[in-house]
Amino acid sequence: MGLDPVVSILILAVIVIIALSVFLSFFPIMLWISALASGVRIGIITLVAMRLRRVVPSRIVNPLIKATKAGLGLNINQLESHFLAGGNVDRVVNALIAAQRANIPLVFERAAAIDLAGRDVLQAVQMSVNPRVIETPTVAAVAKDGIEVKVKARVTVRANIERLVGGAGEETIIARVGEGIVTTVGSSNSHKDVLENPDMISRTVLGKGLDAGTAFEILSIDIADVDVGKNIGAHLQTEQAEADKRIAQAKAEERRAMAVAQEQEMKARVVEMRAKVVESESQVPVAMAEALKNGKIGVMDYLNLKNLESDTQMRNSIGKSDAPTEKNDN
Repeated sequence: MGLDPVVSILILAVIVIIALSVFLSFFPIMLWISALASGVRIGIITLVAMRLRRVVPSRIVNPLIKATKAGLGLNINQLESHFLAGGNVDRVVNALIAAQRANIPLVFERAAAIDLAGRDVLQAVQMSVNPRVIETPTVAAVAKDGIEVKVKARVTVRANIERLVGGAGEETIIARVGEGIVTTVGSSNSHKDVLENPDMISRTVLGKGLDAGTAFEILSIDIADVDVGKNIGAHLQTEQAEADKRIAQAKAEERRAMAVAQEQEMKARVVEMRAKVVESESQVPVAMAEALKNGKIGVMDYLNLKNLESDTQMRNSIGKSDAPTEKNDN
């Protein structure tokens, strides 16, 4: 049983469309025609070979068309090798066109190297034409009189194409400018000098050549804001005085503890001496008895000694009773 002619025509049309799609996927005819119309001589076999190398032909041919129209004189091998290396071909071509229009010397090899280094070469060219302003964070520095000064600066930089590969970035510029501010303020005799002439910071920092080894060229450093902070000198002196006071208190406490210990030691020695006196007094009756026994003293001598002791005690008692009366009379 034969197929309906309409169905046969539809099936044939579908097969033709599929075959044409497969053909155009390997043979980008429209892209080849566009390149020829733009004056770019490229063979269809070259485009097919790009497909086999897993290179998207449009990402090579379209930038090549722009480069040819701009008169850059690039070839397809340069663009394809840069694409295979992982670079952005379209951005490199745009950067070369912008550099040519701005009369900035930039060749394809350097632009490709900058792009492969991870930097935006088009942005670098634009920054060379239109300088960029970097605002530093607030930098606190202390003058010689101990007053803190807070400074905020704006740094106008221009990209240096020659030092983009291997040059330091914005963080280095900000760090160096901050270091210059601290050095300038720290060398000032008074914070008033900085407040009166903030441009001295700009002159000193610019004279240090802070853009050496960086990917930028510093055009100007403008002081945006200058404020007075704390009295760091007075604060440090107060802390030093407080520390000296604590040290003096500790030494006084040490001396007091030593005095107390010495007092206790003296009291102990007094008690010890009293004990020795009592011990010595307890030996007197024994000695007296031994003397009487051996006949070294007589009974009358012993009685006279007792009378002398009684008389002494009586005199002491009388003296103690008369002492308050004499004080009251005076």
